[in-house]
Amino acid sequence: GAPGMVGGPLPHIALQTFTWMLEGEILHRDSLGSKQVIRPGQVNLMTAGRGIAHTEESVPNQPDLHAAQLWIALPEADQHTPPRFDHYPTLPRWQQGEITLTLLIGEHGGRRAPTLHFSPILGLDLHAPEGGEITLPLDPAFEHGLFPLAGETIVAGEVLAPEQLLYLPPGNREVALTLRPGARLLLIGGEPLPRPLQIWWNFVSVDKEAIRTAAADWESGHPRFGEVTGYQGPRLKAPPLTGL
Repeated sequence: GAPGMVGGPLPHIALQTFTWMLEGEILHRDSLGSKQVIRPGQVNLMTAGRGIAHTEESVPNQPDLHAAQLWIALPEADQHTPPRFDHYPTLPRWQQGEITLTLLIGEHGGRRAPTLHFSPILGLDLHAPEGGEITLPLDPAFEHGLFPLAGETIVAGEVLAPEQLLYLPPGNREVALTLRPGARLLLIGGEPLPRPLQIWWNFVSVDKEAIRTAAADWESGHPRFGEVTGYQGPRLKAPPLTGL
């Protein structure tokens, strides 16, 4: 297996960290006192809101780690929401031909995931150990991304390799996919952002000043981020504030 992963305490604001576990196990701790192991087939969702700190450590004697971690920007009205942590061990999962679909967040095909979200959104995992073909309906109000996690997927005659993101603009009503054997990919989607986001280090906001304040608060040990109990080791330092 790969060497263990250890991430010292680090802060977030105004986003959700969304972790979809495929192989191995990770122990999550945060400044709310959460302590949760995430296992394959489960989602961990941390809502940072006005501020949170967390750590992630691989569990010893596990196979290589493979997970998809997405950042979901909170809408402007919810950027100062109280922080919280949610764990989803069971998600809607069904078979369509040779392909297994798991609904990670949002709604699809009359199904609804239990996963907390603050704006219209979609996350769908497709896995085809033997390969297969599928046509998925899309919400034309959403922009979508196709993100292969393993194997090859063919879209409109083009081969998508792992960790290439194919962007689909709003207006699409369906997408036809051919998954080669062993392929796994994510379909993600949501309404386009009303205005551009600022992203710096671990902070996301519509407002540069909010990010500058968060960086200063983290460096000064402001209580908005709290302490992660149970983790042995130093917390991460913010890099120099540049470009803001």
